[in-house]
Amino acid sequence: MSVTETALCIDCEGEQCIGILTRPKAHSDTAVLVIVGGPQYRAGSHRQFVHLARALARAGYPVLRFDYRGMGDAAGPARDFSQVSADVAAALDALQRELPEVRRVALWGLCDGASAALMYWHDTRDPRVTAMCLLNPWVRSEASLARTHVKHYYRQRLMQRDFWLKLLSGKVAFRAAAGLVSNLRLSLQRSASGGQPVLPFQQRMAQGWRSFRGGILLLLSAEDFTAREFTEYAGAEAAWSGLLQLPHVQRHDLAGADHTFSSAALRAAVESLTLQWLQLQGQGSPATAARALP
Repeated sequence: MSVTETALCIDCEGEQCIGILTRPKAHSDTAVLVIVGGPQYRAGSHRQFVHLARALARAGYPVLRFDYRGMGDAAGPARDFSQVSADVAAALDALQRELPEVRRVALWGLCDGASAALMYWHDTRDPRVTAMCLLNPWVRSEASLARTHVKHYYRQRLMQRDFWLKLLSGKVAFRAAAGLVSNLRLSLQRSASGGQPVLPFQQRMAQGWRSFRGGILLLLSAEDFTAREFTEYAGAEAAWSGLLQLPHVQRHDLAGADHTFSSAALRAAVESLTLQWLQLQGQGSPATAARALP
């Protein structure tokens, strides 16, 4: 199926964002809005979002990818992913103006773009959003990063004979030993609220996830610390209890994948999984999908 691409100027609170709408001649009533992670712009690393948009459009799904304010070609001061809900809303408005027949929108985000998608739902409960595809969501804090390093690096290192030989012979540098002690200390920290997320954006993400009843596709890279940190965090923090096991969550762990799925094979796998999942979302009712948990 042939596709066309159109540049859009998107007004957001008096400042201009830039987007590219990729669409087929005949399309589904479901569209995809790509929320970029920072610091990136609408093309993505190794043109990942360009390839994704064209692949999905060839299958009949319009895709809008855009620069939010302060990023890429968009105007305004730089802002982080926790402050882009107005930008996402403006992009959805632009998408709806261009394609008024679209009834459902899936948010697609990598890294802090995935985090921004969850926070957008938390902030707005926008009924146009009926599904989310989240890749390697970002939940970074000092404690969560330390727990990840302790489990996936230092624990492995402590099982190696050469580490202990170097330690006993004095060949392990003081800085390395101090790093281990520091990470162990941070990994044991919990907030004063009894294990609630350390940073406000993490709580917004968890509450958004818990209240969302549309389909969630969770794609995790097996060789990525951000993905490992996310699963560690979700398993350790009370606010995230049970969220990854909800029945409307479909999870795939991609063996050998790095953070941005940088090989052609991995990119194709992400595109295929996204397309299969979108086709499944079309079987449900948008009104039902958007309802919140009691």
